[in-house]
Amino acid sequence: MTEITHRHVQSTSGLRMHVAEAGTGPLVLLLHGFPECWYSWRHQLVALAEAGYHAVAPDQRGYARTGGPSRVDDYTILHLVGDAVGLIDALGEEQAVVVGHDWGAPVAWATAQLRPDRVRGVVGMSVPHRPRSSRPPVAAMREQLGEGFYMVYFQQPDVPEAEFDRDRAATFRRLLYAASGDGPALAPIVPDGGGFLDFCPEPAELPGWLTEDDIAAFVREYEDAGFTGPLNWYRNLDRNWELTAAWHRAPITPPALYIAGDRDLVVAAPGARDIVAGMNAFVPGLRDTVWLPGCGHWTQQERPDEVNQAMIEFLGAL
Repeated sequence: MTEITHRHVQSTSGLRMHVAEAGTGPLVLLLHGFPECWYSWRHQLVALAEAGYHAVAPDQRGYARTGGPSRVDDYTILHLVGDAVGLIDALGEEQAVVVGHDWGAPVAWATAQLRPDRVRGVVGMSVPHRPRSSRPPVAAMREQLGEGFYMVYFQQPDVPEAEFDRDRAATFRRLLYAASGDGPALAPIVPDGGGFLDFCPEPAELPGWLTEDDIAAFVREYEDAGFTGPLNWYRNLDRNWELTAAWHRAPITPPALYIAGDRDLVVAAPGARDIVAGMNAFVPGLRDTVWLPGCGHWTQQERPDEVNQAMIEFLGAL
């Protein structure tokens, strides 16, 4: 059986990154989302290796075994793209196919947008490419969705991480279940005086794709770094808007694939389906959009076989 190995790699961005990897061949970089780590790609690492690729899943900046700096300002989209490109450098490659899920998807889209010379292809899961908005995003979220919208809630220092740290096993169990296709339809709005997990119920039983061992693995990976680094990504939303003015509505030109579950809360958001339907205007190389019936937010964990097949077919056509 194909083995997943682990090491630390010094990215040319200056960050020492933990990576899980398998296989040899053309490089496929797998970028996880929130609140995840390399373990989210456990099914893809093996499948891609057996299909003839060098699959590499880093713990991104601030996460798990990589960790990261303490300053909030050091978690901008330019830092994150720099880490991805720097990892391609450190692995001795000129190009990679960059795959991202959840927060990893905007990093993948931005890497393809800012450095198309380094990207053979790009795969976004759950989060479609959204063109840069006409004004800073956090104020717009407050106006449209209120102070309780989870991304606004995450702007507070210390409060969200204190909630998530209180019982990390419960945090992962409730969040992974609640946002999945097996969970209830979620409105990610924190109630007045409450917390994020208040809209994430305890499951009566775990869905078939998620085990207690999986939850224990996430808890173990978060043991040292915790949640502050991951939450700092959200605390740079307005700063990212400022820093990317030079790429306002710039197209993403490498070949692209988009995969999402039809029960994903991201695509249930107002206007999200229209953004997916119109992505070709800003992602002219988009080759396919794959919808996974009954799948929620944790795309590659909930539907590993379908995701692996779609990715391998896309890779084979490059």
